This record gives sequence, C-alpha cells and structure tokens, in this order.
Amino acid sequence: MGPVSLIKTERYDLPQVQEAVRRHLDLLHFRIDPAAKVVVKPNLIMRCRPERTATTNPVVAEAVIRTIQGLGVSDITIADSPGGLYTPQVLAANYEQTGMKAVAERCGVKLNLSCGSRVVRYEEGQLCRAFDLIDPVADADVVINLCKLKTHCMTTLSCGIKNLFGCIPGLLKPQLHYRFPDGQQFARMLVDLSLLVKPSLTLVDAVDAMEGDGPTGGSRRHIGLTAAAVEDGLYSLDLVMAHLIGLGPEQVPMLADAAGRGLCPSRWEEVALVGDSDALSCAVADFAMPASKTLDFTGNVPRPLAGLIRRLEPRLAPRPQVREKDCIGCGRCAESCPAKTISLRNRKAKIDLSNCIHCFCCHEMCPVKAIDIKTTRIFRFLSKSRSRGNS
Repeated sequence: MGPVSLIKTERYDLPQVQEAVRRHLDLLHFRIDPAAKVVVKPNLIMRCRPERTATTNPVVAEAVIRTIQGLGVSDITIADSPGGLYTPQVLAANYEQTGMKAVAERCGVKLNLSCGSRVVRYEEGQLCRAFDLIDPVADADVVINLCKLKTHCMTTLSCGIKNLFGCIPGLLKPQLHYRFPDGQQFARMLVDLSLLVKPSLTLVDAVDAMEGDGPTGGSRRHIGLTAAAVEDGLYSLDLVMAHLIGLGPEQVPMLADAAGRGLCPSRWEEVALVGDSDALSCAVADFAMPASKTLDFTGNVPRPLAGLIRRLEPRLAPRPQVREKDCIGCGRCAESCPAKTISLRNRKAKIDLSNCIHCFCCHEMCPVKAIDIKTTRIFRFLSKSRSRGNS
C-alpha cells in the first residue's frame, strides 16, 4: 500500500494545478516510460459543462497531460465511456461540452472516438473473472485515472474506484447493475474491475466536489484540494477522500470490501500521507449525503416500532420519482435502466416501481434533473429526530 499525496489547490488555474500535479508525481516517485501508450481516463459521466461539477474539470486533465508530456510521453489518448449510448456522435458531443475537446486540441493529444471493446479475463476476481473493456483501456500500457470527488446515490462515494466503471462500454454498464443489484455485490464487482484495470496513477479533482444527490444531481461544494496515489494506493486514496467528506469505510461498500481484502487499512489514520501537512484542514464536516442513503434510525424509537420499520424497509426505501412538468421525454432514463422498468408515455417518463432495483441510474442520467429521489416521511422525521438528539 503506497502513500497518499494531498496538495491544497484552491482554484482551477492551470499554472497552480500543474504545479500541484508536478508535486504529486515527485512525492509519489511516479515514473513513466516515454514510449508508453497512455490513456487519461477522466470522469465524463454525461454531457454537461464543467461548472456543474459532475465531471473532471478540464484544467485538471490539461495539467496532467502537460506534465506527462514534459516527461517525454507523446502517445496520449483521452477516453471514457459515459452513461448511455456509446457511439462516436455521443462521445464527440460529450468531449465538446465537458471541455475535453479543447484540451485535446491545445495539447495535441487524441480523443477516443472508436467504440470497440473486448472481453478481458481476470482470473483472480472474487465475483467477476471477465470484463468487457473499451479498446483504449484494454490496449493501454498506462491508465491514468482522473476522478471527481462526489457523493453517489448508489455507492455513497464516487472517487477513484467508482470512476473505473467508465471503462465498461455504454449500455453494458446497466447489465452489470442488473446482475448485481445488491449494493455489496456491486461493490465487490467494482473492486474486481479496479484490480483488472490497475491504473498506474489516480488523481482526484477535489478543487470543487459534488455533494448531495451525486453523481450528477448534487450541488457544487468547494474543497480546494487535489490528491493522488500510484498503483495499489488507489484504495487508501479513496479511504482518505471518504474521511474528507465525513464517511467511514463501513458507509462505502467498495471501501469495506477493499479493506476486507487487505487492499487498504480499515482506518484512514493508518494511511501514510505526504504533501501539505495542513491539507486535511479542507475536511468538510457537513458534506451533504444523497437522499437515497437513508440510515437506520431505529435506535431512536421504541423497540416494537423499530421492528415494524425494519420489516417495512423494502417498501419504505428511497425511490426515484419523475417530475412530469420538467421531463423532456428524451428517453435517457429508459435507455439506462437496467431492469427496464421505465417507459415513455405521451413524451413523459413513467417508472414501474414494482420492479425497480433502486440503482438510481435514471436519476444519474437525466440531463435536466427531472428525476428526484423520494424518501418516506417517517424516515425524514426520524432523521430530524436523530439530528436533534446529536446536537
């Protein structure tokens, strides 16, 4: 387990971010073969402007690319498989809107517009022993994982491990959601995938993070930090980033699984930290969690009622709900729904909740934020009761 580098980075100012990247690489003793075929894999989950904070900021991508070009690397490709269809047209529109096209033009690097993929075996996987990977990742000598720090409605945290889900092509991602609807199984699958892809460097864009109903429907939260780790330090990096926003490994299934496999410590205090000694002063005590992450509040109520709540929990669980007045009938939710429970009627999305697996892919992929996460009134009441009790 390698160290985690933390550098205070207050603004998306290219010289400032590039200096932070240079320091990260020096602190981590990162080395790269100039002849390597390198893929820079940002988080480009959907077509949206960088200000929305759902995607890796293009300044971070440019800083990393210019830094490794300074190390002699010339074969560099920016690649990701966003949610939804995986076609050249969708990719081109995504690169343009997220600012990656402009970065590629300024730096003279390639944008992946090929939509091929192939199955790559991973015999050591605990749950999955084969994954369909997009060609640029499957063919790369070096993968640089550029993730965005966000909350996530299904996995609680979106950071280094979760960002690698974008190595799965397009609509094959919902298939994995459907195969592994249980949160713990889905997390084990993601850890298996991360061990297969094995990025050489992971760098976190936490200058501005997303809180609340991430990974696309939350709000901007300024943190002013970049963080990095090499190779198997990925898991410790996510552990420290979780701590930064008030989460322990028991609240993040991927981290609980990684710690169980011995890939990272079970406590962030056991991680070796390098860089700015005061970087953890950026920690946010009141970072907003997704509405979908309803905690067990039954300790606050009489035992008979607690038992009743537990029995009713499947029916009381948070659920997606379409705001019809804002729905534009684009069909992105139906397209990305693993369980195929969404249909369009009169150009409005309709969700059949009887078969919903609560993956919240529909909420994640809605381009106009017209799908809310609804929680049952009793949980909202108990949540407030718990907050009052802790104050």
